[in-house]
Amino acid sequence: MAVPVDPTSAAFLLAENRSMPMHVGALQLFEKPEDAPRDYARHMFEQMQDVADSSGIAPLFLRHPHRSIRTGGQLVWQPDDQFDIEHHVRHSALPSPGRVRELLELCGRLHSTRLDWERPLWEAHIIEGLNDGRVALYSKMHHGLIDGVAAMRLLASVLSGDPEKREMPAPWGARPRPRPAAADRQQADDSRSLTDVPVSALRAALGITAEAAGMPGALVTTLKKGLRNETSALSLYAPRTLFNQQITGSRRFAAQNWPTERLRAIGKATGTTINDVVLAMCAGAIRSYLLELDALPDTPLVAMVPVGLNAKQSQVASADGGNAVGSVMVQLATDKSDPSDRLRAIHRSMKDGKEALSSMTQLQILAMSAIGQAPAILTPLLRMQGIVRPPYNLIISNVPGPRTTQYWNGAKLVGNYPLSIPINGMALNITCTSYDGQMAFGLTGCRRTVPHLQRLIGHLDAEVAALEKAAGVA
Repeated sequence: MAVPVDPTSAAFLLAENRSMPMHVGALQLFEKPEDAPRDYARHMFEQMQDVADSSGIAPLFLRHPHRSIRTGGQLVWQPDDQFDIEHHVRHSALPSPGRVRELLELCGRLHSTRLDWERPLWEAHIIEGLNDGRVALYSKMHHGLIDGVAAMRLLASVLSGDPEKREMPAPWGARPRPRPAAADRQQADDSRSLTDVPVSALRAALGITAEAAGMPGALVTTLKKGLRNETSALSLYAPRTLFNQQITGSRRFAAQNWPTERLRAIGKATGTTINDVVLAMCAGAIRSYLLELDALPDTPLVAMVPVGLNAKQSQVASADGGNAVGSVMVQLATDKSDPSDRLRAIHRSMKDGKEALSSMTQLQILAMSAIGQAPAILTPLLRMQGIVRPPYNLIISNVPGPRTTQYWNGAKLVGNYPLSIPINGMALNITCTSYDGQMAFGLTGCRRTVPHLQRLIGHLDAEVAALEKAAGVA
Protein backbone atom coordinates (compact mmCIF):
# COMPACT_ATOMS: atom_id res chain seq x y z
CA MET A 1 0.00 0.00 0.00
CA ALA A 2 1.42 3.39 -1.01
CA VAL A 3 1.96 5.97 1.75
CA PRO A 4 2.43 9.71 1.04
CA VAL A 5 5.99 10.98 1.57
CA ASP A 6 5.95 13.76 4.17
CA PRO A 7 7.31 17.20 3.20
CA THR A 8 10.61 16.97 5.11
CA SER A 9 11.43 13.54 3.71
CA ALA A 10 10.41 14.75 0.25
CA ALA A 11 12.85 17.66 0.63
CA PHE A 12 15.70 15.23 1.35
CA LEU A 13 14.70 13.10 -1.63
CA LEU A 14 14.33 15.99 -4.08
CA ALA A 15 17.47 17.81 -2.94
CA GLU A 16 19.58 14.75 -3.74
CA ASN A 17 21.85 14.71 -6.78
CA ARG A 18 25.09 13.04 -7.84
CA SER A 19 27.15 15.54 -5.82
CA MET A 20 24.93 15.22 -2.79
CA PRO A 21 23.81 11.68 -1.85
CA MET A 22 21.39 12.08 1.05
CA HIS A 23 21.95 8.98 3.15
CA VAL A 24 23.27 8.42 6.67
CA GLY A 25 25.51 5.50 7.53
CA ALA A 26 27.29 3.57 10.26
CA LEU A 27 30.46 1.51 10.56
CA GLN A 28 30.39 -1.21 13.20
CA LEU A 29 33.40 -3.36 14.13
CA PHE A 30 32.92 -6.82 15.62
CA GLU A 31 35.32 -9.25 17.29
CA LYS A 32 34.61 -12.85 16.32
CA PRO A 33 33.25 -15.26 18.95
CA GLU A 34 35.86 -17.56 20.47
CA ASP A 35 34.44 -20.60 18.65
CA ALA A 36 34.19 -18.80 15.29
CA PRO A 37 35.22 -20.76 12.17
CA ARG A 38 37.89 -19.39 9.81
CA ASP A 39 35.22 -18.29 7.36
CA TYR A 40 33.21 -16.50 10.05
CA ALA A 41 32.59 -13.44 7.84
CA ARG A 42 30.85 -15.69 5.30
CA HIS A 43 28.67 -17.15 8.07
CA MET A 44 27.81 -13.65 9.31
CA PHE A 45 26.91 -12.60 5.77
CA GLU A 46 24.66 -15.63 5.30
CA GLN A 47 22.94 -15.02 8.65
CA MET A 48 22.20 -11.43 7.68
CA GLN A 49 20.88 -12.50 4.29
CA ASP A 50 18.83 -15.34 5.73
CA VAL A 51 15.24 -14.26 5.04
CA ALA A 52 12.88 -16.54 3.15
CA ASP A 53 11.15 -13.69 1.30
CA SER A 54 10.08 -10.11 1.80
CA SER A 55 7.75 -11.19 4.63
CA GLY A 56 10.87 -11.57 6.76
CA ILE A 57 11.88 -7.91 6.20
CA ALA A 58 10.70 -5.04 8.40
CA PRO A 59 8.26 -2.78 6.47
CA LEU A 60 10.59 0.22 6.75
CA PHE A 61 13.21 -1.68 4.73
CA LEU A 62 10.77 -2.45 1.91
CA ARG A 63 9.87 1.16 1.09
CA HIS A 64 11.06 2.98 -2.00
CA PRO A 65 9.93 6.37 -3.37
CA HIS A 66 7.65 6.51 -6.38
CA ARG A 67 5.68 9.10 -8.30
CA SER A 68 3.63 8.89 -11.47
CA ILE A 69 0.47 10.15 -13.13
CA ARG A 70 -1.48 7.82 -10.84
CA THR A 71 -0.07 9.58 -7.75
CA GLY A 72 -0.78 13.00 -9.22
CA GLY A 73 2.94 13.67 -9.46
CA GLN A 74 3.26 13.40 -5.68
CA LEU A 75 5.94 11.28 -4.03
CA VAL A 76 4.72 8.20 -2.18
CA TRP A 77 6.41 5.34 -0.35
CA GLN A 78 5.66 2.13 -2.19
CA PRO A 79 6.55 -1.40 -1.02
CA ASP A 80 8.96 -3.27 -3.29
CA ASP A 81 7.06 -6.26 -4.69
CA GLN A 82 10.28 -7.65 -6.23
CA PHE A 83 12.52 -7.30 -3.17
CA ASP A 84 16.00 -8.77 -3.69
CA ILE A 85 17.98 -9.25 -0.47
CA GLU A 86 21.16 -9.97 -2.45
CA HIS A 87 21.10 -6.42 -3.82
CA HIS A 88 20.91 -4.90 -0.33
CA VAL A 89 23.17 -7.17 1.75
CA ARG A 90 26.65 -7.63 0.27
CA HIS A 91 29.94 -9.28 1.13
CA SER A 92 33.17 -7.32 0.62
CA ALA A 93 36.86 -7.76 1.44
CA LEU A 94 39.70 -5.31 2.04
CA PRO A 95 42.90 -5.29 0.02
CA SER A 96 46.18 -6.14 1.75
CA PRO A 97 47.48 -5.10 4.24
CA GLY A 98 43.97 -4.77 5.70
CA ARG A 99 44.59 -1.77 7.95
CA VAL A 100 41.93 0.54 9.35
CA ARG A 101 43.10 2.99 6.67
CA GLU A 102 41.88 0.63 3.94
CA LEU A 103 38.59 0.10 5.78
CA LEU A 104 37.90 3.84 6.08
CA GLU A 105 38.84 4.34 2.42
CA LEU A 106 36.33 1.66 1.39
CA CYS A 107 33.61 3.19 3.58
CA GLY A 108 34.27 6.59 2.00
CA ARG A 109 33.78 5.10 -1.48
CA LEU A 110 30.64 3.19 -0.47
CA HIS A 111 29.25 6.33 1.12
CA SER A 112 29.81 8.26 -2.13
CA THR A 113 27.31 6.31 -4.22
CA ARG A 114 23.60 7.14 -4.42
CA LEU A 115 20.89 4.69 -3.48
CA ASP A 116 18.60 3.55 -6.29
CA TRP A 117 15.05 4.92 -6.09
CA GLU A 118 13.78 1.81 -7.85
CA ARG A 119 14.64 -0.22 -4.75
CA PRO A 120 14.31 0.25 -0.97
CA LEU A 121 16.77 2.94 0.06
CA TRP A 122 19.34 1.01 2.10
CA GLU A 123 22.43 -1.18 1.77
CA ALA A 124 24.65 -3.19 4.13
CA HIS A 125 28.16 -4.55 3.51
CA ILE A 126 29.80 -7.23 5.64
CA ILE A 127 33.54 -6.54 5.25
CA GLU A 128 36.35 -8.99 6.01
CA GLY A 129 40.11 -8.75 5.55
CA LEU A 130 41.14 -6.60 8.55
CA ASN A 131 44.58 -7.71 9.64
CA ASP A 132 43.51 -8.03 13.29
CA GLY A 133 40.70 -10.46 12.42
CA ARG A 134 37.77 -8.18 13.16
CA VAL A 135 34.72 -8.08 10.87
CA ALA A 136 33.08 -4.80 9.87
CA LEU A 137 29.51 -3.93 8.97
CA TYR A 138 28.98 -0.76 6.93
CA SER A 139 25.34 0.18 6.40
CA LYS A 140 23.51 3.18 4.96
CA MET A 141 19.92 4.40 4.80
CA HIS A 142 18.41 7.38 3.00
CA HIS A 143 17.71 10.41 5.20
CA GLY A 144 14.28 10.61 3.62
CA LEU A 145 13.56 7.24 5.21
CA ILE A 146 15.07 7.83 8.64
CA ASP A 147 17.24 10.35 10.48
CA GLY A 148 20.71 9.63 11.82
CA VAL A 149 19.72 9.31 15.48
CA ALA A 150 16.94 6.85 14.69
CA ALA A 151 19.22 4.90 12.33
CA MET A 152 21.90 4.42 15.01
CA ARG A 153 19.28 3.36 17.54
CA LEU A 154 17.74 0.94 15.08
CA LEU A 155 21.14 -0.71 14.54
CA ALA A 156 21.60 -0.93 18.31
CA SER A 157 18.12 -2.38 18.85
CA VAL A 158 19.16 -5.83 17.55
CA LEU A 159 22.18 -6.09 19.86
CA SER A 160 22.29 -7.78 23.26
CA GLY A 161 24.41 -7.57 26.40
CA ASP A 162 24.40 -11.39 26.53
CA PRO A 163 27.38 -12.94 24.67
CA GLU A 164 25.66 -16.33 24.70
CA LYS A 165 22.50 -15.19 22.94
CA ARG A 166 21.95 -16.58 19.42
CA GLU A 167 19.27 -16.56 16.69
CA MET A 168 19.32 -12.75 16.74
CA PRO A 169 17.82 -10.92 13.73
CA ALA A 170 19.58 -8.54 11.38
CA PRO A 171 18.59 -4.85 11.74
CA TRP A 172 16.30 -5.19 8.71
CA GLY A 173 14.60 -8.36 9.92
CA ALA A 174 10.90 -8.24 10.80
CA ARG A 175 10.31 -8.29 14.56
CA PRO A 176 7.06 -8.17 16.54
CA ARG A 177 6.37 -4.79 18.06
CA PRO A 178 4.69 -4.57 21.46
CA ARG A 179 1.44 -2.64 21.45
CA PRO A 180 2.07 0.65 23.28
CA ALA A 181 -0.02 1.67 26.25
CA ALA A 182 -2.60 4.41 25.78
CA ALA A 183 -0.34 7.01 27.41
CA ASP A 184 2.53 6.05 25.11
CA ARG A 185 0.26 6.24 22.06
CA GLN A 186 -0.80 9.72 23.12
CA GLN A 187 2.85 10.69 23.64
CA ALA A 188 3.68 9.38 20.17
CA ASP A 189 0.86 11.44 18.72
CA ASP A 190 2.10 14.55 20.53
CA SER A 191 5.76 14.10 19.54
CA ARG A 192 5.34 14.69 15.84
CA SER A 193 8.06 15.85 13.54
CA LEU A 194 7.91 18.99 11.44
CA THR A 195 6.55 16.86 8.62
CA ASP A 196 3.29 16.40 10.53
CA VAL A 197 2.85 20.00 11.70
CA PRO A 198 -0.31 21.55 10.20
CA VAL A 199 -0.55 25.19 9.22
CA SER A 200 -2.41 26.03 12.42
CA ALA A 201 0.41 24.56 14.49
CA LEU A 202 3.01 26.51 12.56
CA ARG A 203 1.01 29.66 13.24
CA ALA A 204 0.94 28.73 16.89
CA ALA A 205 4.71 28.31 16.80
CA LEU A 206 5.00 31.84 15.49
CA GLY A 207 2.76 33.15 18.24
CA ILE A 208 -0.32 33.96 16.12
CA THR A 209 -2.92 31.76 17.86
CA ALA A 210 -4.29 31.94 21.38
CA GLU A 211 -2.28 28.90 22.44
CA ALA A 212 0.89 30.93 22.14
CA ALA A 213 -0.68 33.86 24.02
CA GLY A 214 0.61 36.34 21.50
CA MET A 215 4.27 36.28 20.46
CA PRO A 216 6.19 34.25 23.11
CA GLY A 217 8.99 36.19 24.76
CA ALA A 218 11.49 33.42 24.12
CA LEU A 219 10.65 33.44 20.42
CA VAL A 220 11.04 37.22 20.17
CA THR A 221 14.38 37.05 21.98
CA THR A 222 15.54 34.18 19.78
CA LEU A 223 14.65 36.01 16.57
CA LYS A 224 16.38 39.20 17.76
CA LYS A 225 19.54 37.32 18.67
CA GLY A 226 19.49 35.52 15.35
CA LEU A 227 19.28 38.84 13.52
CA ARG A 228 22.16 40.23 15.60
CA ASN A 229 24.19 37.04 14.97
CA GLU A 230 24.35 36.31 18.69
CA THR A 231 24.03 32.92 20.32
CA SER A 232 20.53 31.50 20.22
CA ALA A 233 18.46 28.61 18.96
CA LEU A 234 18.40 30.33 15.57
CA SER A 235 21.23 31.42 13.28
CA LEU A 236 20.50 33.42 10.15
CA TYR A 237 24.04 33.71 8.79
CA ALA A 238 27.58 32.52 9.47
CA PRO A 239 31.02 33.44 8.09
CA ARG A 240 32.04 31.87 4.79
CA THR A 241 34.68 29.17 5.08
CA LEU A 242 36.14 26.56 2.74
CA PHE A 243 33.42 24.22 4.05
CA ASN A 244 30.71 26.50 2.63
CA GLN A 245 31.01 25.97 -1.11
CA GLN A 246 29.98 23.62 -3.91
CA ILE A 247 30.92 20.00 -3.26
CA THR A 248 31.47 16.87 -5.32
CA GLY A 249 29.93 13.44 -4.78
CA SER A 250 33.20 11.87 -3.60
CA ARG A 251 33.52 11.32 0.15
CA ARG A 252 36.32 10.85 2.63
CA PHE A 253 35.67 9.35 6.07
CA ALA A 254 37.80 9.54 9.21
CA ALA A 255 37.01 8.03 12.60
CA GLN A 256 38.50 7.74 16.07
CA ASN A 257 37.34 7.37 19.65
CA TRP A 258 38.39 8.73 23.04
CA PRO A 259 37.55 7.47 26.55
CA THR A 260 34.37 9.16 27.78
CA GLU A 261 35.96 9.45 31.22
CA ARG A 262 38.58 11.87 29.86
CA LEU A 263 35.84 14.14 28.51
CA ARG A 264 33.76 13.80 31.69
CA ALA A 265 36.76 14.83 33.82
CA ILE A 266 37.19 18.00 31.75
CA GLY A 267 33.51 18.80 32.10
CA LYS A 268 33.50 18.19 35.85
CA ALA A 269 36.53 20.40 36.41
CA THR A 270 35.10 23.25 34.33
CA GLY A 271 31.41 23.04 35.22
CA THR A 272 30.44 22.10 31.67
CA THR A 273 28.79 19.09 30.04
CA ILE A 274 30.33 16.29 27.99
CA ASN A 275 28.51 17.69 24.96
CA ASP A 276 30.14 21.09 25.59
CA VAL A 277 33.53 19.35 25.69
CA VAL A 278 32.78 17.50 22.43
CA LEU A 279 31.90 20.81 20.78
CA ALA A 280 35.05 22.43 22.19
CA MET A 281 37.15 19.56 20.80
CA CYS A 282 35.62 20.11 17.37
CA ALA A 283 36.02 23.89 17.60
CA GLY A 284 39.71 23.66 18.52
CA ALA A 285 40.40 21.04 15.86
CA ILE A 286 38.65 23.08 13.15
CA ARG A 287 40.51 26.23 14.25
CA SER A 288 43.89 24.43 13.96
CA TYR A 289 42.92 22.86 10.64
CA LEU A 290 41.84 26.17 9.10
CA LEU A 291 44.91 27.97 10.47
CA GLU A 292 47.11 25.39 8.69
CA LEU A 293 45.34 26.27 5.45
CA ASP A 294 45.42 30.03 6.16
CA ALA A 295 41.62 29.95 5.91
CA LEU A 296 40.34 30.85 9.41
CA PRO A 297 37.73 33.65 9.35
CA ASP A 298 37.87 36.47 11.91
CA THR A 299 34.36 35.77 13.20
CA PRO A 300 33.44 32.51 14.97
CA LEU A 301 32.05 29.55 13.04
CA VAL A 302 28.50 28.42 13.83
CA ALA A 303 27.48 24.78 14.26
CA MET A 304 23.98 23.37 14.07
CA VAL A 305 23.56 20.85 16.91
CA PRO A 306 20.49 18.58 16.59
CA VAL A 307 18.57 17.89 19.79
CA GLY A 308 16.01 15.18 20.53
CA LEU A 309 12.67 16.37 21.87
CA ASN A 310 12.16 13.33 24.08
CA ALA A 311 13.17 9.70 24.32
CA LYS A 312 9.78 8.29 23.33
CA GLN A 313 9.81 10.22 20.08
CA SER A 314 13.21 8.74 19.25
CA GLN A 315 11.87 5.24 19.87
CA VAL A 316 8.96 5.88 17.55
CA ALA A 317 11.32 7.21 14.90
CA SER A 318 13.57 4.17 15.08
CA ALA A 319 10.63 1.85 14.44
CA ASP A 320 8.76 3.83 11.83
CA GLY A 321 11.38 6.03 10.24
CA GLY A 322 10.96 9.77 9.97
CA ASN A 323 12.97 12.82 10.98
CA ALA A 324 13.29 14.70 14.28
CA VAL A 325 14.45 18.24 13.59
CA GLY A 326 14.90 20.07 16.90
CA SER A 327 18.20 21.99 16.89
CA VAL A 328 20.36 24.57 18.65
CA MET A 329 22.78 26.93 16.88
CA VAL A 330 26.13 27.19 18.68
CA GLN A 331 28.92 29.70 18.12
CA LEU A 332 32.16 27.71 18.26
CA ALA A 333 34.43 30.57 19.43
CA THR A 334 36.99 29.71 16.76
CA ASP A 335 38.20 33.31 17.01
CA LYS A 336 39.58 32.59 20.49
CA SER A 337 43.06 31.08 20.84
CA ASP A 338 42.71 29.82 24.41
CA PRO A 339 40.97 26.40 24.76
CA SER A 340 39.41 27.29 28.13
CA ASP A 341 37.95 30.50 26.64
CA ARG A 342 36.47 28.49 23.77
CA LEU A 343 34.93 25.97 26.15
CA ARG A 344 33.35 28.70 28.32
CA ALA A 345 31.96 30.50 25.26
CA ILE A 346 30.53 27.27 23.83
CA HIS A 347 28.95 26.42 27.19
CA ARG A 348 27.25 29.84 27.28
CA SER A 349 26.09 29.51 23.68
CA MET A 350 24.70 26.01 24.21
CA LYS A 351 23.00 27.02 27.46
CA ASP A 352 21.44 30.05 25.78
CA GLY A 353 20.05 27.93 22.94
CA LYS A 354 18.63 25.32 25.31
CA GLU A 355 17.01 27.99 27.48
CA ALA A 356 15.33 29.44 24.39
CA LEU A 357 13.90 26.02 23.54
CA SER A 358 12.92 25.16 27.11
CA SER A 359 10.14 27.77 27.20
CA MET A 360 8.61 26.68 23.87
CA THR A 361 6.15 23.92 23.15
CA GLN A 362 7.24 20.97 21.03
CA LEU A 363 5.47 22.39 17.99
CA GLN A 364 7.17 25.74 18.51
CA ILE A 365 10.56 24.02 18.78
CA LEU A 366 9.91 22.13 15.56
CA ALA A 367 8.80 25.26 13.74
CA MET A 368 11.81 27.23 15.05
CA SER A 369 14.11 24.47 13.85
CA ALA A 370 12.39 24.57 10.47
CA ILE A 371 13.11 28.30 10.19
CA GLY A 372 16.77 27.67 11.00
CA GLN A 373 17.13 24.68 8.68
CA ALA A 374 15.19 26.09 5.74
CA PRO A 375 18.23 27.87 4.19
CA ALA A 376 20.33 24.70 4.50
CA ILE A 377 17.69 22.54 2.79
CA LEU A 378 16.31 25.04 0.28
CA THR A 379 19.65 26.52 -0.83
CA PRO A 380 20.91 23.30 -2.48
CA LEU A 381 17.36 22.41 -3.56
CA LEU A 382 17.05 25.74 -5.42
CA ARG A 383 20.68 25.71 -6.60
CA MET A 384 21.44 28.99 -4.77
CA GLN A 385 24.92 28.22 -3.42
CA GLY A 386 27.08 31.33 -3.37
CA ILE A 387 24.01 33.59 -3.41
CA VAL A 388 22.59 32.91 0.06
CA ARG A 389 24.96 33.09 3.03
CA PRO A 390 25.13 29.85 5.03
CA PRO A 391 23.00 29.88 8.22
CA TYR A 392 25.69 27.74 9.87
CA ASN A 393 29.05 26.30 8.83
CA LEU A 394 28.71 22.63 9.73
CA ILE A 395 26.63 20.14 11.67
CA ILE A 396 27.94 18.54 14.88
CA SER A 397 25.76 15.78 16.31
CA ASN A 398 26.18 13.79 19.51
CA VAL A 399 24.13 10.58 19.57
CA PRO A 400 23.98 8.59 22.83
CA GLY A 401 24.57 4.88 22.35
CA PRO A 402 24.64 1.74 24.52
CA ARG A 403 26.57 2.18 27.77
CA THR A 404 27.51 -1.48 28.12
CA THR A 405 29.26 -4.01 25.88
CA GLN A 406 26.95 -5.37 23.19
CA TYR A 407 26.96 -8.53 21.06
CA TRP A 408 25.34 -9.80 17.90
CA ASN A 409 25.05 -13.62 17.91
CA GLY A 410 28.16 -13.81 20.08
CA ALA A 411 30.23 -11.31 18.07
CA LYS A 412 31.39 -8.48 20.34
CA LEU A 413 30.78 -4.92 19.11
CA VAL A 414 34.09 -3.10 19.67
CA GLY A 415 33.56 -0.01 17.51
CA ASN A 416 30.56 2.03 16.39
CA TYR A 417 31.17 5.03 14.10
CA PRO A 418 28.55 7.24 12.38
CA LEU A 419 28.76 8.56 8.80
CA SER A 420 26.61 11.49 7.80
CA ILE A 421 25.74 13.90 4.98
CA PRO A 422 27.83 16.75 3.59
CA ILE A 423 25.73 19.02 1.38
CA ASN A 424 26.42 21.84 -1.05
CA GLY A 425 27.37 24.78 1.12
CA MET A 426 28.32 22.52 4.05
CA ALA A 427 31.12 20.17 3.06
CA LEU A 428 31.89 18.74 6.53
CA ASN A 429 29.71 16.84 9.00
CA ILE A 430 30.93 15.63 12.40
CA THR A 431 28.81 13.09 14.24
CA CYS A 432 29.71 11.45 17.55
CA THR A 433 28.20 8.52 19.36
CA SER A 434 28.95 7.12 22.80
CA TYR A 435 29.40 3.41 23.35
CA ASP A 436 30.77 1.31 26.22
CA GLY A 437 32.91 4.04 27.78
CA GLN A 438 34.12 5.52 24.50
CA MET A 439 33.11 8.60 22.50
CA ALA A 440 33.42 7.77 18.81
CA PHE A 441 33.82 10.56 16.26
CA GLY A 442 32.84 10.09 12.62
CA LEU A 443 33.97 12.83 10.22
CA THR A 444 32.39 12.81 6.75
CA GLY A 445 33.51 15.34 4.17
CA CYS A 446 33.73 16.10 0.49
CA ARG A 447 36.98 14.54 -0.70
CA ARG A 448 37.89 17.55 -2.85
CA THR A 449 36.47 20.45 -0.85
CA VAL A 450 37.91 19.35 2.53
CA PRO A 451 41.55 18.46 1.82
CA HIS A 452 43.41 16.09 4.16
CA LEU A 453 40.31 15.44 6.25
CA GLN A 454 42.17 12.86 8.33
CA ARG A 455 44.34 15.63 9.83
CA LEU A 456 41.31 16.70 11.86
CA ILE A 457 41.69 13.47 13.88
CA GLY A 458 45.16 14.56 15.02
CA HIS A 459 43.84 18.01 15.86
CA LEU A 460 41.00 16.48 17.88
CA ASP A 461 43.51 14.45 19.88
CA ALA A 462 45.65 17.52 20.50
CA GLU A 463 42.59 19.48 21.62
CA VAL A 464 41.65 16.85 24.22
CA ALA A 465 45.11 17.21 25.71
CA ALA A 466 44.90 21.03 25.58
CA LEU A 467 41.52 21.02 27.33
CA GLU A 468 42.81 18.63 30.00
CA LYS A 469 45.77 20.92 30.67
CA ALA A 470 43.54 24.02 30.79
CA ALA A 471 41.15 22.26 33.17
CA GLY A 472 43.98 21.02 35.39
CA VAL A 473 43.21 17.32 34.92
CA ALA A 474 46.13 16.37 32.67
